[in-house]
Amino acid sequence: MSWKKLTFLSPEEALSPLQSGHNVFIHGTSATPFGLIEGLVAQASRLQNVTLHHLHVEGEAPYAQPAFAGIFRVNNLFTGGNLRRAVNEGRADYVPIFLSEIPYLFRRRIIPLDVALVQVSPPDKNGFCTLGTSVDVAVAATQSAKIIIAEVNHQMPRSHGDGTLHVSKIHKAIEVDRPLPSPASLALSEVELKIGQFVAGLVEDGATLQMGIGAIPDASLAALVHHRGLGIHTEMFSDGVIDLVERGVITNEHKAGHPGHIVAGFVVGSRNLYDFVDDNPLVRMLDIAYVNDTHTIRQNPKVTAINSAIEVDLTGQVCADSIGTSIYSGVGGQMDFIRGASLSEGGKPIIALPSVTSKGESRIVTYLHPGAGVVTTRAHVHYIVTEYGVANLYGQNLRQRAKALIEIAHPNHRERLEKECYACLKGQ
Repeated sequence: MSWKKLTFLSPEEALSPLQSGHNVFIHGTSATPFGLIEGLVAQASRLQNVTLHHLHVEGEAPYAQPAFAGIFRVNNLFTGGNLRRAVNEGRADYVPIFLSEIPYLFRRRIIPLDVALVQVSPPDKNGFCTLGTSVDVAVAATQSAKIIIAEVNHQMPRSHGDGTLHVSKIHKAIEVDRPLPSPASLALSEVELKIGQFVAGLVEDGATLQMGIGAIPDASLAALVHHRGLGIHTEMFSDGVIDLVERGVITNEHKAGHPGHIVAGFVVGSRNLYDFVDDNPLVRMLDIAYVNDTHTIRQNPKVTAINSAIEVDLTGQVCADSIGTSIYSGVGGQMDFIRGASLSEGGKPIIALPSVTSKGESRIVTYLHPGAGVVTTRAHVHYIVTEYGVANLYGQNLRQRAKALIEIAHPNHRERLEKECYACLKGQ
């Protein structure tokens, strides 16, 4: 059908194809389709045993409330703050999986999707919408689902890349005109700024960067203003990239893949960021199965991957998705880029974290908390950064690693770690 024949419906009408027992994909991050989610919850009385699959979604995720037990069950592919309680109380599930492999779950019908609920930009004159700010796993979902129900948002930017979706592929649609989620920007702390400076010191001119969202990536980007010829190939980026593009720091000229372009899977940030992405051929939003593929990543020069963690033990094991047995987030793309960066010519995989928690507990630990998940193994880890310095663990034996990590732990915990280290490594 053409754009002229696409009829906007009420959420109730648009969601009429949804049936009990269906597997449903919900678009995530800044593309969370709030109108369709509201309609979904409003129709709960006619449904049962509907499984919802998604990465992090913004908002309150009302379908995960106890009142909807037996109607909706969430299968988290990455657990955000709004789903942590449901997962840890046993009312929702979590799948530990590399971000790069989630599209294969859909395409190979390991998760056979019946319905995809997505948010898209308005169609152009040829009837093509785009998945806007979140192409990542959503492109695979739209290619795999039997039914596509779209929320057409007049404030969703048009993005270049893999996320085009013709109106002929959309079975039902609603129309909205609402701002995209914009997380509050907080002032960077002294600790975060110090970590950012250490990270920036590891970045070479001409490097290709991967970074996430949050204070440490923002601090790292802010410290790169005197670098030259940097490129971006990342699963996601936020506002900090814009200033470096405008300053001529990010030129993407040395990249082997998509030279001259920023490559990403999704973006989250301010309206200024969304305007930057809108119809901007500089930015290519691509399928995360490609963006996060280790072979793709390693083709670029000096890939510098900046990721974070919850805790790191004295042998170099990195926990990034749980606090003990409590699920906190997800595997995400950390291992995709840690491995890709390590295989890149001149690449540097970096794990950066404050030395202590908000309660003053050390995040450099003798042993991971019981039940903690190892996201990056000690065989994959290279650089660990805290506000006290940089530890390069690559090629180091267990005793050398422990010594290097204790040196960047908080001074209040170093003596204890040294004592515990002896027992920890005895006989190894």
